[in-house]
Amino acid sequence: MGEQEIRTVWMVSREYDSLAGAGGVKDVCRQLAETLVGHGGCRVRVILPRYGFMDAEALGFVPLELPSRKRAAACRDRRRRSFAVEMNYTDRERREEVSIWERSRDGLTIFLVEAERFAEKLGVYTYTAAEEEKTPWQRQGSGHYDYFAMNILLQKAALDLMILLDEPPDAIHCQDGHAATLAAMARENSGYRHFFRETGLVVTIHNAGLGYHQEVEDLAFARAVTGLPQSVIMRGRLGRAFDPFVAAADYALINTVSEQYARELQETREDVRTGWLGHRLLQRGVRIIGITNGINPRDVDPTRPEQLGLAAPFDPLRGDLAGKRVCKQDMLDLLAQPGQVDGVEQFGTLAPDADLPLFTFIGRLTAQKGVDVLLPALAELAAEDSGFQVLALGSGDPGLEQSLAVMTARAGLAGRCCFLKGYHPGLANRIYAAGDFFLIPSQYEPCGLTDYMAQLLGNLPIVHHVGGLVKVLDGRTGFSYREHTPEALAGAMRRALALFRDDPEQVRAMQQQAVQEILDHHTWQKVMESYLALYRDAQAMACAR
Repeated sequence: MGEQEIRTVWMVSREYDSLAGAGGVKDVCRQLAETLVGHGGCRVRVILPRYGFMDAEALGFVPLELPSRKRAAACRDRRRRSFAVEMNYTDRERREEVSIWERSRDGLTIFLVEAERFAEKLGVYTYTAAEEEKTPWQRQGSGHYDYFAMNILLQKAALDLMILLDEPPDAIHCQDGHAATLAAMARENSGYRHFFRETGLVVTIHNAGLGYHQEVEDLAFARAVTGLPQSVIMRGRLGRAFDPFVAAADYALINTVSEQYARELQETREDVRTGWLGHRLLQRGVRIIGITNGINPRDVDPTRPEQLGLAAPFDPLRGDLAGKRVCKQDMLDLLAQPGQVDGVEQFGTLAPDADLPLFTFIGRLTAQKGVDVLLPALAELAAEDSGFQVLALGSGDPGLEQSLAVMTARAGLAGRCCFLKGYHPGLANRIYAAGDFFLIPSQYEPCGLTDYMAQLLGNLPIVHHVGGLVKVLDGRTGFSYREHTPEALAGAMRRALALFRDDPEQVRAMQQQAVQEILDHHTWQKVMESYLALYRDAQAMACAR
């Protein structure tokens, strides 16, 4: 038959869309999992924590009863619904009890790990305002103090569950640094290495930036809680810390979420932003594989406005944009007066004039997302041109939030600039649909999902030509610029404005081509084939050990 078939895939993740999310990991997990089931003929299992904000029963989950190995159970009618996971500290041996929730639909099974460590958390990665109010040292926005133990508990529970279910998968897909240590544990720990000896291991780096590695400097604790040999802990260091990505490199295939980001990590000085992770792996002979994330166009389909909460249907692919103008007017009318929108605080207003080009931004207000470049670019453009509007949705750095709020009232932008502080998914959909141009001035961007969403809703992206954003083709599916400066961004915005005013037919042609490019190259159904090949290569790597 030739190529080895991949039939069973487990994904280990801290996020999953519609259940728990903080970034693009949730979208990748859900859309890739559903595509592997629907189009790849795979049986897929996804496992993540049951956080304190999740009502498992309301979400359709039921407790999992662990199977007995014997046909006539020696324990008679006693039903097992929990098991203990080894979670040693440096000063004592200890275990944590976990149980599992299960939900299965059409070949896709999702498991939630029930444990005290997860149940007490009200955010995926950081503490919430409610937690700070109850316990002042748990500062809102700060990372969980036991983040590394949370990660290891999830990974060990996943491996233990596969053994308890007697289900060695063809491939285990570890999503980001939160799950990357699994690769070393599955190959080195005596309780796992024989059971998973023919299982391929894949680790995806969603963001290699500093702060995303999930590393730990307490090497003694890392050894105790993972159970890994001291030699593996020491070899898995990046600088002074145990780094899950580095530790995984001897046992798994490592990929990241775009071809360009993979090149930047190992072939350019951009790797300095990662603590030189990419170059460290290259020194070890590990080449990071780039697979650009996809999107499911049906999730962002403006011909079905009810699922997105849009005011009217439209179809950029066929050049039918009458409904898009209705969506734009709907948003402008909503923001013509100050107030609150879907519980999101509003600063500034917009003129209810749909003929004015509308720039939009949706994202975290951080330097990584380029907001520090966006603000002076807007000021520069407003000083010379009064014929455009700006709408931003997001939250993040308090200083950038304040600067953006102040900008809505400055001369030249007052009445044409609106900042919505916070986030609401339905509101985001309406902004994507209303906008003419979508600003993505990221300092670096592993892949980017917002450019896909904007394009599918007829909103042409203006991007910094970096990382996964290079998939936006300048002058064809959007606009791009090379230098990460306010002047370069303002220049790209000027080009967009000129085209909007002087050649609207070309704008419409670009909107059509942007959607066609996604359908031809960037759907998950097409990207899935690259992951199936990666799983096969990982399985071959396992069998060669």
